[in-house]
Amino acid sequence: MNPEALKRLLTDVRAGTLPVEAAIGQLRTLPYEDIGFASVDHHRSLRQGFPEVIFCEGKTLVQIRAIAKALLKHHRPLLATRATRQVAMSIKRLDRRAVYHDEARIVAIRNPKQRLQGHVLVITAGTSDIPVAEEARVTAEVMGSRVETLYDVGVAGIHRLLERQNRLMHARVVVVVAGMDGALPSVVGGLAPCPVVAVPTSRGYGASFGGLAALLTMLNSCAAGVGVMNIDNGFGAGCLAHRINVLEQA
Repeated sequence: MNPEALKRLLTDVRAGTLPVEAAIGQLRTLPYEDIGFASVDHHRSLRQGFPEVIFCEGKTLVQIRAIAKALLKHHRPLLATRATRQVAMSIKRLDRRAVYHDEARIVAIRNPKQRLQGHVLVITAGTSDIPVAEEARVTAEVMGSRVETLYDVGVAGIHRLLERQNRLMHARVVVVVAGMDGALPSVVGGLAPCPVVAVPTSRGYGASFGGLAALLTMLNSCAAGVGVMNIDNGFGAGCLAHRINVLEQA
């Protein structure tokens, strides 16, 4: 919202011609900044509790830098997903606090005053699933959740999970990342008392069809309380897990 529009809005509220609730509604939907190739949503943090996130795949370095610069004028923290080291170096020149998480392929600038809350547990079936899990972990942490990890506990050696089953009992939400047959979320869903976010990965041999087999298995889970993300969507899982995690307990 430009200064003139904001001034009119506040003037109308003061004059009593615009109810406060209506003004808040307008503030929740505006403004955005038109930079030609992108319309940067500066009010997403007001609507959803976190600023717009930059998805770097398919964007040029110039475009990513310009979007990051526009966001950093108004917001901390910042997340840029599916980023390369070159992207990280470019953003770091805008803000030296930027950190590149290599395995997650995320550039993050955290809010130094933010206190992590709740408890998200991120689990993988195998070591090959860790990059997607790390995308979920970093996302949830930068958004403000306290996150723990439990990696390589898939169904081929289920005793590895069962021996640490108590860790499931203390989480407010569990993210389960698995490729191959994608069976682990259903197992966790039958053990955990909290919501489970399942993430299929494209890891697996030919008949896994790039993660489609795992996706279908998770969608057909016989355990209740399991929600399924798209293939390799660690960011989406981290975002959803954070939102569930910070919901006020009844």
